[in-house]
Amino acid sequence: MWNKIVDWFNGLSNGLTEMQSKLLVTGIILILLWLLRRLVTRSISRTQLNPMTKYNWNKTSSYIIYIGGVIGIAFTWSNHFESFATFLGLLSAGLAIAFKDPIVNVAGWYYIIFQKPFKVGDRIQIGAEKGDVIDTNWFQFTIIEIGNWVNDEQSTGRIIHIPNSKVFSTPLANYNAGIDHIWNEIDVLITFESDWKRGKQLFLEVLLRHAPQVSDQAQKELSSSSGEYLIYYKKFTPIVYTQVKDCGVLLSLRYLCEPKQRRTSTSLIWETILDIVNDDPSLDFAYPTRRTIMLGNRNFNRPFSTDDGSDKVDMDGAMDVD
Repeated sequence: MWNKIVDWFNGLSNGLTEMQSKLLVTGIILILLWLLRRLVTRSISRTQLNPMTKYNWNKTSSYIIYIGGVIGIAFTWSNHFESFATFLGLLSAGLAIAFKDPIVNVAGWYYIIFQKPFKVGDRIQIGAEKGDVIDTNWFQFTIIEIGNWVNDEQSTGRIIHIPNSKVFSTPLANYNAGIDHIWNEIDVLITFESDWKRGKQLFLEVLLRHAPQVSDQAQKELSSSSGEYLIYYKKFTPIVYTQVKDCGVLLSLRYLCEPKQRRTSTSLIWETILDIVNDDPSLDFAYPTRRTIMLGNRNFNRPFSTDDGSDKVDMDGAMDVD
């Protein structure tokens, strides 16, 4: 079979110059690569693998086919090993001068593939852009945007293409690195007159009941990545912190959740808290208010809190006192 192909090609190239023969071989290689790429893609799409596995197989096969094609074409245009090395040297020098940015992007792709600062499916922030990674290639990676005008880091639906070179010059945050979970906090402000100890206990029960149960899983993930990251987390269970503010007592509900479940868990916990405060007479939400103190014929309007944080006393018929 192979001898027939060689004889066919020799007959086809008879009468052609060396340059024309190499152009013919290059064209045949490109056609074969295209056919092979189509065949592999179609075969993978017919499998019963999950979408993520199909995506990874497609990307890996593409890289192998493209690299094989580049090597095949390079050998076609070189007569022997020494000229091939010379060819690569001249090609590299020319590309470094003419295509600086694309080369840096390819270096960024190499860094992303082998150092793995993130992978497809991770939620990241690079510079001002935040989103879920949906694709990577030689020159850029693609995210579907979150946040911006949408609250609680939900998807906006916009696709953002970011050059791979950004990983060298811009700080990159990965929501899924380390323990694959993030800490979320919900601040609940209640009045000074409320039974804050009871509120703290009730809100902790809410967290234990409705917060994602990830403490055991997070500990396993932290143990598995202990050789890569130096993380000192010791407490993974939900907790409620207490703090005094101008308007009342601030109870901060802190718990672990998956990055993409932040809004869902926040909504569920808030709905439960609203029901508890509504049904419990010992609890009441705090908000900016003013108190009027009557002393004889004079009114003292003392703000309970102000927007600018000042503490003024307005005296009816008298000047303001700072």
